[in-house]
Amino acid sequence: MSSLEEALLQNPPPSVVVCHHAAAACHHEGCPGCAMDRRKESLRGRIPYKELFFVAATTLAGSLPITCLYPFMYFMVRDFNIAKREEDIGSYAGFLAASYMIGRAITSIFWGIAADRLGRKPVIAFSMLSVVILQIFFGLSTKYWMAIAARLLLGSLNGLLGPIKAYAIEVCQTEHQALGISVVNTMWGLGVVIGPGLGGYLAQPAEKYPQTFSKESVFGRFPYLLPCLVVSIFAAVVLISCIWLPETIHKHKITEKDTRIVKALPSQQAHWDMPRKKSLLQNWPWMSTMLSYCLFGLHETAYSEILSIWVVSDRKYGGLSFSSGDIGQVLSVSGASLLVYQLIIYHWVNKFLRPLNSSRIASSLSILVLATFPFMTYLSGTKLYFAIYVAAMTKSVLRITITCGMCLLQNNAVRQDQRGTANGIATTGMSFFKAVAPLGAGILFSWAQKRHDAPFFPGDQVVFLMLILVQLCGLISTFEPLLVLPPVEECR
Repeated sequence: MSSLEEALLQNPPPSVVVCHHAAAACHHEGCPGCAMDRRKESLRGRIPYKELFFVAATTLAGSLPITCLYPFMYFMVRDFNIAKREEDIGSYAGFLAASYMIGRAITSIFWGIAADRLGRKPVIAFSMLSVVILQIFFGLSTKYWMAIAARLLLGSLNGLLGPIKAYAIEVCQTEHQALGISVVNTMWGLGVVIGPGLGGYLAQPAEKYPQTFSKESVFGRFPYLLPCLVVSIFAAVVLISCIWLPETIHKHKITEKDTRIVKALPSQQAHWDMPRKKSLLQNWPWMSTMLSYCLFGLHETAYSEILSIWVVSDRKYGGLSFSSGDIGQVLSVSGASLLVYQLIIYHWVNKFLRPLNSSRIASSLSILVLATFPFMTYLSGTKLYFAIYVAAMTKSVLRITITCGMCLLQNNAVRQDQRGTANGIATTGMSFFKAVAPLGAGILFSWAQKRHDAPFFPGDQVVFLMLILVQLCGLISTFEPLLVLPPVEECR
């Protein structure tokens, strides 16, 4: 790996599409992508607050439906009277929760391609429309199959995640792209926190707030409609705001004249402005970052599940004997620290370390943090709470540093007209790994608890050892030969 190649990957010149930054004459009239380029130039290095605010609101509206059903899912399945025994409710609830991810995994690539062909704006608007309609349909479900169909369709038709990541990159100049990705990840995490709160407080309102909602009202007859309706109303507001959403995709062909202009640019800038290979499957720099992205995603999903069940398990099995309220506070504090870090600190970290180095350093530090968890069983009282809070907060900050870094590397390894497809494929891969990770983590944790008294690597240590090994594999994948750097195109 040459120093020039690594510098190009980590710190590309100002990102512009072919021919649009070389001269004003290169802008094409009537092209929305060129109009966005002119707007970015007019900002003269300022942050595009208007566009990022829209990205934040849209991402929040797209993430709320995923988790808002979790607090009332058990009661909803019980009311469907489909489970013959109470012990079977959990299985039916699991299928209901998984139906969204299954739908998303099936169609994410399609929505990414559509975003590249039709533009970001139509796909984002259609995704918001699907949330408005299908979330209400889910709240009105009176049969199990209706709820499953609503969630499956919602996951299939809500193709937001890939296009919104591409959009967040394209409305920002290079120095603010890290902030754009941070906004997406921040609001997605915020939605995962707010969603269960809406479901918990607003579900079954006739039972919780009889003075306001009667059992004969629509919310009494459909006890799970209110939280779904609130999410739909918020998505409707975002949908209306799409009217003023500027498009970022370029709608013109690259001419031979444009290519000559790019080749006349300085060498490093010409490299980033040259068209890359048409097939994503032949784009090895992008493919190699996909490997790292999926490995880190597998680790973080497994870590989230194991942390939640490890801290509440009994101390005789190597856990911490926390209550559900205790773990809720730990997750809330770590989530709050994550929001502060992403919005205020991360873009400075990216500015000084760049995406690749920051991901490597964060991955290395994550291994050290994971190694401290098994030893917390020897602590109690204030020392234990201090240790778990610090470790959880640090791990959250390191996790988002890796995720943002990988997203930036992925989006800078492809052309703009492939960015939606690339993010769609990444979403599909991530959905698959997020489905596999909880299953593997649950099996591993159950097996580990059965060998808690083993003399060599007892249960709790084995669990975190496996997490460390997965994190180590992710770290190794950020180095050659697993990570492939784009070739440097020299000027003619």
